[in-house]
Amino acid sequence: MSTLEILDNLFFIERGYLNCNHLVYRSPAPVLIDSAYIGDLAETINRIQHLGVKTTEVARIISTHTHCDHIGGNYAIQKQSGCEIALHQIGKHFIDTRDDWATSWSYYDHEAAFFRCTESLADGDTVMVGPHEFQVIYTPGHAADGIVLYHPKEKILISSDTLWGKDMSIMTLRLEGSTALFQRLAALKTLETLEVNRVYPGHGKSFSDFNGALSKTRERIERFLGDRNLVGDDVLKKLLIFLLLIKKSIAEKELFPYLMTTHWFKETVDFYFKGEYEAKYEEIIQSFLSKGIVKRKEAVFYTIILS
Repeated sequence: MSTLEILDNLFFIERGYLNCNHLVYRSPAPVLIDSAYIGDLAETINRIQHLGVKTTEVARIISTHTHCDHIGGNYAIQKQSGCEIALHQIGKHFIDTRDDWATSWSYYDHEAAFFRCTESLADGDTVMVGPHEFQVIYTPGHAADGIVLYHPKEKILISSDTLWGKDMSIMTLRLEGSTALFQRLAALKTLETLEVNRVYPGHGKSFSDFNGALSKTRERIERFLGDRNLVGDDVLKKLLIFLLLIKKSIAEKELFPYLMTTHWFKETVDFYFKGEYEAKYEEIIQSFLSKGIVKRKEAVFYTIILS
């Protein structure tokens, strides 16, 4: 996966689905934007150090939201370096009050560690990444504390999970509320006002078709509004793949019993699919197996999607 210099000494590091992409500003006072998943911290540190930046010297982390795949390295890197960490003011509240439900960690049963948030960001703020000036834009929907960063001069958008090139981030209404889809549409409408030449998303490759991505995401949300079962299917499929990436592999006989211990699986099936747990599980697994997204070897499941 690639590493691109997008502005002078500001690098975009492409990762996968479990680990978010992140950005590194290389200088005597390095800045990191997002820090991926805690389970792959060693690879995160390796990718950062490959640019000549030591995590012990990081001066500041800017987190685009508090989901586990974006803040996983925060605690360890802050412990090493004593760095400042900036979040949207809502995310800062979640971290300050140790609310691991609002951050989604306990709801999804994802590993993460609390850290010290030292700076609160709000819509319209300006943040400096070295000499590069970015505008903070608040974009709730996917996450209550979600932000994107916009560089007006170079027309660059660091879109986090608000906008991807080939898919759309999860919409867990149980966490984000019944108005989350409408919030996401409003966030897209805000982004429509920007002039953007290049987008650097939270997952996936960078892309230039900004208007096309906006259109595809808007259309998908409108389909979700028209058929709520589409939301449920998307939640189950995305979280099941995420689970397989976290665990690397899991015995076939253990997967369904584990799912039944989680909040997200039971509640999603209850809400969207009348509590038909086994039927929905079999439907999704068989679909993944038939498409080759999930493989089965010696009664063990794993996924081929890159972490």
